[in-house]
Amino acid sequence: MTMLDRRLHAYRPDLAEAGLEGKVEASRFVQGAPARIAVPVVALRPEPDLARGIDTELLLGEDVTVFDRAGGWCWVKAASDDYVGYLPAEALSQGQPAPTHVVTVPRSFLYPEPELRKPHQAILSMGSRIHVAGEAEVRGNHYVVLTDGTAIFASHVQPIGALEGADYVAIAARFLETPYLWGGRSGLGIDCSGLVQLAMLMTGKNAPRDTDMQAAGLGEPIDRAEIRRGDLVFWKGHVAVFEDPQTILHANGYSMTVARENFEAAVKRIGRLYEQPTGYRRPII
Repeated sequence: MTMLDRRLHAYRPDLAEAGLEGKVEASRFVQGAPARIAVPVVALRPEPDLARGIDTELLLGEDVTVFDRAGGWCWVKAASDDYVGYLPAEALSQGQPAPTHVVTVPRSFLYPEPELRKPHQAILSMGSRIHVAGEAEVRGNHYVVLTDGTAIFASHVQPIGALEGADYVAIAARFLETPYLWGGRSGLGIDCSGLVQLAMLMTGKNAPRDTDMQAAGLGEPIDRAEIRRGDLVFWKGHVAVFEDPQTILHANGYSMTVARENFEAAVKRIGRLYEQPTGYRRPII
């Protein structure tokens, strides 16, 4: 049988997704059931164990397919990028109305009602998807109201798809000074490939989740001399976005933030401890 990337294909000896029948060995194959993320942000792990590292994160309103539920955990595949992993069952909901809007600022507060003086209930990241049931105005402040009565500033959300075709580099720059988080994929903490993926997702473009996936298949390879805004540079295990031919944006463990950096200075700094860039790619945008 073919060895498939377990990050993108759901299979174990006892269970696998139906589309893999004939490609992998498993005792049982299932179609899975649809569900939706019901918490602001949740970690996706390679095993059902809170002590295991984070592979990636999923945001409120994102869709998943659930293949198994056991011991308070669900084994799922994300709809946005096919990433497979485990998350707590309590992070999921079923039968909720489809999202209508997406958060378009790096972070925003969710209030129990349309009133900014109330203690907030949650912090939502850019990319979080919500169902807007109504609107309200309080002391000149405009809110959208969700089905449960909670509210968020109206200027912090837009209809899903409103940013399609926008400049993803400008979206990535909104995350400047966001803390670096290994496996992070939100405005609360983000890693290098998560920054690329989330910024592209906001503009209607799908991108693989991890750096090696992006380096292998995101767009097309180019030479250093061709670099322009929006191109990507890869190191082993790292990716950065060119803001212009001399400047990169990247979430990195050196500053522990999303930072703007001179490209040649970054190459010199990174090269002292690691290696030189492994390649350059131009996303199809």
